[in-house]
Order: sequence, then C-alpha cells, then structure tokens
Amino acid sequence: MDMIFTGRYVSLNTLMNIVFFASIVLYFVSSVLLFSGSVFKKQPLLKLAWIGTLTGFAVHTAYAVMRGVVAGRIPMSNQFEFAMMMAWGCVLLGVILRVRLKADWILSIAVPIAFIVQSYAALQPRDINELMPALRSAWFALHIGTAVFSYASFALAGCIGVKYLVSAKKGGETAASEHLDQLDRLAYKLIAFGFLMLTIVILSGCVWAEQAWSTFWSWDPKETWALITWIIYAIFLHQRLRKSWRGKRMAWFAIIAFICVLFTFAGVNTLLPGLHAYA
Repeated sequence: MDMIFTGRYVSLNTLMNIVFFASIVLYFVSSVLLFSGSVFKKQPLLKLAWIGTLTGFAVHTAYAVMRGVVAGRIPMSNQFEFAMMMAWGCVLLGVILRVRLKADWILSIAVPIAFIVQSYAALQPRDINELMPALRSAWFALHIGTAVFSYASFALAGCIGVKYLVSAKKGGETAASEHLDQLDRLAYKLIAFGFLMLTIVILSGCVWAEQAWSTFWSWDPKETWALITWIIYAIFLHQRLRKSWRGKRMAWFAIIAFICVLFTFAGVNTLLPGLHAYA
C-alpha cells in the first residue's frame, strides 16, 4: 500500500515539475518574442508573445493550484513558494495593465521579471512540507499574499524606472513627453499600490506576531528591513508632492528602492537569518 502511494506521489511530483518548468519556458519564449517584436516592429510577434504570456500564466496558475491542493494550504510558506507566487503576481499585474493601457511594452517588463524570479525559484528546494506552528494562522494568507503583490508592484516600478531613463536618453531632453509622462505616472501608481500592500503586510504581521510570539515587534532582520523599505517608499510618496521628484529622480528612486526590496526578499534570508528564515 505504501509503495502504491509512493508511486502516485512520485508521478504527481513529476507532473508538477513538468508544469512548473513549462511556465519558465513559456515566459522565456514570450520574452524573446516581445523583445524581437519591439525591436523589429513586428506586430505578429507581439501577438504571439501575448498568447505565450497568457498560456504561461495559465500554466503557472495551474501549478500553483496543484501545489496548493497537494500541500493542503496556500502555497506561500517558503522561499520557493513565495518567489513562485511573486512571479505570478508580476505577470498578473502585467496582464491587467496591458489590457487597460493597451501597451505591449508593459509585458516586455513584466514577463522577463517573471522569468527571472521563476528561475530563481527553480534554484530553491521544492519539497512540500507542513506549515510551521507559527504559520498556522488566519493571518497567513493576508500577510504573505499582500507581500507578494507589494514586491511585484515594486519590481515593475523599478524596471519602469530603467525604461524611463533609457527612453529619456534615446530621445534626449526633447524625448516624447507623453510616453515619459505615462511611464512616470505608472511607476508612481505602482509604488503607491505596493506601499499600501506593504503597510498591510507590516500591520498584519504585528498582530500575527503578537499571537504567535506574544510581542508585536521583535526587531527580527526581516521585520527591520521591511520597515526600512516602508520608510524609503514613504519618503518617495511624500516627496512626490514636490514637482522636482518626478521624471529622472522618480526613475532613479524606483530603481534604488527596489534594490532594498531585493535585499529584504532574498538577502535577509541568506545573510541575516532570524524568525522569518523560513520565508
């Protein structure tokens, strides 16, 4: 009986691995098509990239659902699962923005990010384990789910900052102001949305920590760097009220601030282990 169960588990695990790596391949192919279509101005390539992105997202979603069903929980409890869901969030936001703004260049940012983050996830252990006692809480989905969309929003904003600087340099001081203004506004809105999500992350984490460890704040490295990240983006939103913090300043800020997000996401777990070492 155990052998039969083990055989079924191995088969299911193999299928899940195939689905997971299929999403990475689809994101890679879509990224290449997006780049080629943009460079050579070929609309058919961009249409194929759109189809590839939607297919990759569907496959990605299927994997997340399968993993959730097998684990019996939302798949966001460790570094692999969080990275996998962050990539999913990037594509979801990219698809929504592409539909709303009807601009393929958004996918040329969102899809490569998803490919990179999914590739990073592929390097992490993919074993499915039971939740630690501290994670078995009603706050689990809210706390980590909002973190997924917060990080995804900041990632898109950071890459839009890069695109802004490149577009401004190509066009010089007289670059198409309408496109640059669109980039500026979109990055600001993504940062504002990400900041809102990060605020919920911190507040829900405080309540959760009090229930799990009898303290709202323990200055754990992950908590500390989440707070630092929150302060950095709060400064930007405050300075945004001043006209001088638009344009190139916005772009550089979005890029530099995202580096802080990356450290909070991956660097803390590697260099500063603490209570959140599992996430």
